[in-house]
Amino acid sequence: MSQASQNVNIQVAGGYQPQIVELKAGVPATLTFTRTSAQGCLDVVHSEQLGFDTALPLNQPQTVTLSTTAAGTYTFSCGMDMFHGQVVIR
Repeated sequence: MSQASQNVNIQVAGGYQPQIVELKAGVPATLTFTRTSAQGCLDVVHSEQLGFDTALPLNQPQTVTLSTTAAGTYTFSCGMDMFHGQVVIR
């Protein structure tokens, strides 16, 4: 991870791997979600706190850009809120 940007790849298959993402405050960040399982409710990832709602087509990486200006712990989840992950900004 460089100081110019933070890029994290998240595999989506029966949950999120990694489930907890730690980011440095003030450094631009992206999360790239790649769904590799056809499990239905994982075809969407969303976070009201982080301001995104993104469809995840099978085997097609989808990138979300995050603001890291406010430190804190934020959640994201699948479309049915059954699987969860966290973004921790320090």
